[in-house]
Parts: sequence; structure tokens; C-alpha cells
Amino acid sequence: MLTRIDHIGIACHDLEATVEFYRKTYGFTDVHFEVNEEQGVREAMLKINATGDGAASFIQLIQPIREDSTVAKWLAKNGEGVHHIAFGTDGDVQDEADGIAGKGVRVLYDSPRRGSMGSRITFLHPKDCHGVLTELVQKATT
Repeated sequence: MLTRIDHIGIACHDLEATVEFYRKTYGFTDVHFEVNEEQGVREAMLKINATGDGAASFIQLIQPIREDSTVAKWLAKNGEGVHHIAFGTDGDVQDEADGIAGKGVRVLYDSPRRGSMGSRITFLHPKDCHGVLTELVQKATT
């Protein structure tokens, strides 16, 4: 069962400048940076905790580190902006993907990959999701 909007992914050309915009404009101060070599991106996860109950959502800013990465190709075609939406699950992301695939939606990875902050992720084909690249996220277990 999908339980939350985990994050909104936004592609950008300059990660530091975009993070600074979000800090100054919206007051986001809880930021986690990392590089995901497999995905070919540098990213910043800006935490949003509007409820105060410990449940958080994020804005994920992603900058390509290689010209052949999917984000670099997407930026070249579309420019900066919303790249994907990610839904979180408290269950197993592979089980979620299998259930959604059973409803006729193509899953882009054969098995989940490493995502931000140690999570397990997979993506759903945007053509099967009304034009929206959709990510499924299982948070890392601590």
C-alpha cells in the first residue's frame, strides 16, 4: 500500500544555486546532499515536515553529473522543472511494483535499485501513468 508522497523530483542545472533559492524563498534548512553514481546525479533532499508528527516529505533537487544520464537527457529536452513524483510505501517496494505491474503498468527496473538516503526504489513508465514519471520508494531500515 502506498502511504505518502515521498518526494517531488525537480531537475536543475546548478544544484547549489537551486538549493539556495529554496532556502531563501521557502526557508528549507534541513538539506541532505549525496551523489548517486548509478543514476548519474548529484542531489539534495530538502525535508518538509508540515505535520510535526515525524512524517516528512521532501523536495528532491537533481543535477546530472554525466551527459549520458537520463536526467541530463531529460534536461536537454525539457529544461529545468518537475521531473517525477515519488510515492512511499511502508511495505516492500518490489511487492508494490509487482502489484502495479499486474494492472498493466510497465515497471522500468527488473529489481529495485538504491535511491536517496539508502532507500530502495523503482520507476513506472510515464506513458502508462498519464505522462508522469512515477517513482516508488521504500525507506531505508535503520
